Amino acid sequence: MLKEQQILRIPGPTPIPPSVQRAMSQQMIGHRDQDTKELIEQIKPKLKPIFGTEEEVMIIAGSGTAALETAVVNTVKPGDEVLVIITGSFGDRFAKICEAYEITTHRLEIEWGDAADPDEVKNFLENHSSIKAVFATYCETSTGVLNPVDALAETVHNHSEALFIVDGVSCLGAVEAKMDAWGIDLLVTGSQKAMMLPPGLAFIAASKRAWKVINQNQQPRFYLDMKKYRDNLDNDSTPFTPPISLLFGLEEALKQIHEEGLPEVFSRHQLMMHMVRAGFLEHHIPLLTTDKAASPTVTAMQPEDFKADDLRAILKKEFGLSIAGGQNHLKGKIFRIGHMGYCSPADILQTISLIEIGLSKIGEKIELGKGVQAAQKLYMNYSLSEVQ
Repeated sequence: MLKEQQILRIPGPTPIPPSVQRAMSQQMIGHRDQDTKELIEQIKPKLKPIFGTEEEVMIIAGSGTAALETAVVNTVKPGDEVLVIITGSFGDRFAKICEAYEITTHRLEIEWGDAADPDEVKNFLENHSSIKAVFATYCETSTGVLNPVDALAETVHNHSEALFIVDGVSCLGAVEAKMDAWGIDLLVTGSQKAMMLPPGLAFIAASKRAWKVINQNQQPRFYLDMKKYRDNLDNDSTPFTPPISLLFGLEEALKQIHEEGLPEVFSRHQLMMHMVRAGFLEHHIPLLTTDKAASPTVTAMQPEDFKADDLRAILKKEFGLSIAGGQNHLKGKIFRIGHMGYCSPADILQTISLIEIGLSKIGEKIELGKGVQAAQKLYMNYSLSEVQ
């Protein structure tokens, strides 16, 4: 293995396009200079289609978790009742943030690997009329589940007056989002996944309905006060010092996304998901999620006859290939492959091939190339259908 060669196939941080890396190496500029205002002015309209909104998307220096906390602290206050739909570790994180702010938090626990059921949400809301907000994850990174946030939004608005708030950190920029049309009140994401940037930027957009609540909410907040970000964004600025280098990179990443075209970006991620699933099903390695619940950005496998961490260790040692393990009660029981952002079908074929070697190295009796061939056939059939 080449000492400096690292192959990153975890569900974030994800690889960075060379042009984005070059953009981030530009000479520093003053964060209150006209150059920065012009940079933000160029970025603003390019973020809106990714969220599927006509509202402004605010940019915060912070991780995805900063975006989650921003969503909480601006919309609810201590004593308010909220519902958190938990389909994995990051739904649980939303609940923990709410609990830290002494918000009365109801947890709707879903079996890890399953998607949320709108009927369960409906039943809960019909018996809890005081719910002020419902929190959910779009893609649950820890399990590879894509939740039906469009149907969940409809359910929430049909059966309550609550805001519907969604964590889109591990999928926005890779899957369709129609914040306005679906009725999502707050939608958040981070820079280090499908947005093809390093960690360090958080993004959040709010509906007009949500802004009415935010403007009236007396919960104290300072750095994460959305009203500050909104008011400054009107002047193509930020209330606090932004990470200028990441903004340079963001402009280039958004340029790449829109040059490829959002429909094409979404289609590429769908194809990679199907290739990964086909490759491991060919080796009879169980997938954690059903086809219907599967995310186009991360896939989780739950092996029955070998240790997931043994496979991860040999891949890292032999090839510098990083894949993710499980979290919480799934730690050591699953492995996860990220396929989002700066990732292509060619990367998926490489990943499956290396994992086949890794499986052989840890003693699994498999036919080398069988999973790769399944992924190749799926790619060829997909390509032919696209041409036709």
